[in-house]
Amino acid sequence: MKIRSADFRVKQGDKLNVDKWPTAVEPIYESKKQYQKLLRDHVAQLSSLQHLLYASNRYAILLIFQAMDAAGKDGAIKHVMSGVNPQGCQVLSYSHPSAMELQHDFLWRNYP
Repeated sequence: MKIRSADFRVKQGDKLNVDKWPTAVEPIYESKKQYQKLLRDHVAQLSSLQHLLYASNRYAILLIFQAMDAAGKDGAIKHVMSGVNPQGCQVLSYSHPSAMELQHDFLWRNYP
């Protein structure tokens, strides 16, 4: 799977020009059958990586899904997390940001 993450990054100091940034990527699969095989392979890899993280008991991964209601967060989570053991996960939901939280970047309230 080759998605160039650099295509979606804004470098520090650059101004964001939304017209410049892609909103979609070219499909990485040619058929539904190939997509399902890619999904199985990636789910297995994700499961294996979760075992390694759990065994190390040192590192963690923070996934933040932020979007408007009905934007597809649940479907994305279902696909991404389908190979992950839920016992090794912690899920938190957030309400609307407070006035103080609005004065900071959106990841601010996730810092310990």
